[in-house]
Order: sequence, then C-alpha cells, then structure tokens
Amino acid sequence: MKEGCELNISTRFPVAVHTLILLNISQPGTATSDFIASSVNTNPVVIRRITSMLGRANLVEAKAGIAGAKLKKPLSDITLLDVYKAVNVVGEGQLFAVHDNSSIKCEVGRHMHSTMTTILARAQQAMEQVLAQTTVADVAGDIAQLEGVVFPDYFMQPSL
Repeated sequence: MKEGCELNISTRFPVAVHTLILLNISQPGTATSDFIASSVNTNPVVIRRITSMLGRANLVEAKAGIAGAKLKKPLSDITLLDVYKAVNVVGEGQLFAVHDNSSIKCEVGRHMHSTMTTILARAQQAMEQVLAQTTVADVAGDIAQLEGVVFPDYFMQPSL
C-alpha cells in the first residue's frame, strides 16, 4: 500500500441510516433529497441514488415527481444488516481483501492467503451478526438520547 493511501468501507451505509431516520422524523413530503443532502452534507444526487437502493430493498417508497420518500416499515423492523445489504457496501465475504501475489517460495507467503481468508471471513460474519441484532430504531434512540429528547416510541413507527 502506498504511503498515505487509506482503505475504508463505503459511506453509503451510514448515509442510508441517516436518510431512513430523517424520513421517519420528517413531515410527509418534506424529506426531499435536497433536505437530506443538506443534513448529510453531500450532493442530492447521492441521496437519490441511496434512496433508490433502499427502494429496491423494499425499505422505502419513492415516486418520481413527488417530493420526499417514505418508509415502508417501522425503523424497529429494519436492521442495520438490511441497510448494509441494501446499499451494496460489499459483496458476500468481500469486506476484507487479501493480496494474491505472495511468493509460493516463501513459507509465510504460500499460506498467507488461505489463513487470512478464513480469519477475515469470520470477522465479517461477526460484524454482520452485530448489524443483524441492531435496528435503525436503536440508532435513532441513541441519537434522541444524545439530543436529550425523550419520546420512547417516536422513532418506532414510520411517518405516513
């Protein structure tokens, strides 16, 4: 890896969670891509793409020419794994990559790929298990607590 070169997971995942929460707490028709983009600090085109992905995953409903999308189910029924998969962050077993160019002449190199692939697959499974046990409502509740707002069921039901 080159000096200063960093690898990271796509930001589509947290932006999608952000979008779902805003759709839930906003009045119908007000959570436009411009509004959400201003909260996320990104371009509205990015939000429209993510909303489209969420729509294909049957998490939101968006209609062309109508301002704002809406949730198709309560945040308490949407796991972070649902969102993670909806926005195609990574493919199955592809969160981590292992270099394929190790020398088979080296006692370490010839076993690095098979050894690391197994370990990293288990790490991805563990992460996905945590995401499957956490709902978007859990995240919204954490945000409400940080904001000092108390509405226990506020984030549970979709705004229709």
